[in-house]
Amino acid sequence: MTTHTSHKEHTSDSGPAAPLSLADRTAGCLVGAAVGDALGGPVEGWTPEQIAERHGGRVRGIVGPWYEDWRTARPIAPYHKGDGHVTDDTLMTHALVRVYERVRDHLDAYAVAAHLVPDLLSNPRWIPELEAEALPLQRIFLAEKWLVARVHYGHVDPREAGSGNIVNCGAAMYMAPVGVVNAAHPAGAYAEALDIAAPHQSSYGREAAGVFAAAVAAACAPGATVSSVVDAALALAKDGTRPAIEAVCETAARYREFEPALGPLRAAVAPYDSVGPDYRAPSLGARRPSRLHAIEELPIALGMLVVAGGDYEQAVLGAVNYGRDCDSIATMAGAVAGALGGSAAVPAAWSAEVARASRLDLHAPAAALAEVAREVFDLDRARRRAHESAFAALTAAG
Repeated sequence: MTTHTSHKEHTSDSGPAAPLSLADRTAGCLVGAAVGDALGGPVEGWTPEQIAERHGGRVRGIVGPWYEDWRTARPIAPYHKGDGHVTDDTLMTHALVRVYERVRDHLDAYAVAAHLVPDLLSNPRWIPELEAEALPLQRIFLAEKWLVARVHYGHVDPREAGSGNIVNCGAAMYMAPVGVVNAAHPAGAYAEALDIAAPHQSSYGREAAGVFAAAVAAACAPGATVSSVVDAALALAKDGTRPAIEAVCETAARYREFEPALGPLRAAVAPYDSVGPDYRAPSLGARRPSRLHAIEELPIALGMLVVAGGDYEQAVLGAVNYGRDCDSIATMAGAVAGALGGSAAVPAAWSAEVARASRLDLHAPAAALAEVAREVFDLDRARRRAHESAFAALTAAG
């Protein structure tokens, strides 16, 4: 398919575009994901019309909670969403980065069991939405608590533990680090993310985790564009995920602004989304395994990227104002747009306020992950050369 793109790498007055470094793209990806998450959090679950009514128009930056008395408000109490607070999307993303820091190699389902689950269960951290120090387990959604219940308490084989869980974007939302570790190698990111997601998800939820990681990896490649990212996603996506991405991105290619695209993008993804038209009252078949369906969040995130031509701010604001599960949509759109444009693509005022309000260093995880990615590449190169040498010896022997 062909998509429009206006993305350009950074340029200077003195010459041609300067290529973005791995560190810069990693910072753009992880900081961009966290900022998108924080912007989308306060309007999660609502429709574009409700969002516009509540805020007197479209959301254009950081806003406060939907209800001022957020501790008792329903349906999302007791979380202080808004005011620059990241949600569980970012908490899980940073937790996965910490696993990479410990292992310093590719991860699999057993690494999740050995490192991610204990991190969620044992290490108190500042939780912005709770305005308190608590275990991450006390904030993450039920679909993520499944990891602890099945792996830690149920002693289920990590490669099979995701079967039976709700099929949603829970695993996909924190897979950006996998794309960075496999930067410029979408197929590698896809395969690794599928393995990492095995204890958490099955069906199209697990598939989305692989495709999202692949999109991030593709966005990290030198010269990457919106079109190359979407093409990489389509080359790897299976079952309902592929036609969902294709339908949404083909629709998105007809728009240059997110406002008129909100309804058409929802209509394009609706045949593949199992939740149904009322996000807060899911259909009977919602979030059940299927080879015909896709999560809504990833196709819409890529669609907003297409509408925005790769521009970070417009892609994220489009995702935020789409409503429904918009914190995860904006997390994904922000990660890919940030990887395409580097750290400079993310508005500094937004990232500074999100870091302050959430009491998080948004750049430290990115710096750590970029270093791990370099180490993993060196390990891969050594393993590849050893294999080449062994294979050459085998073929030379006739």
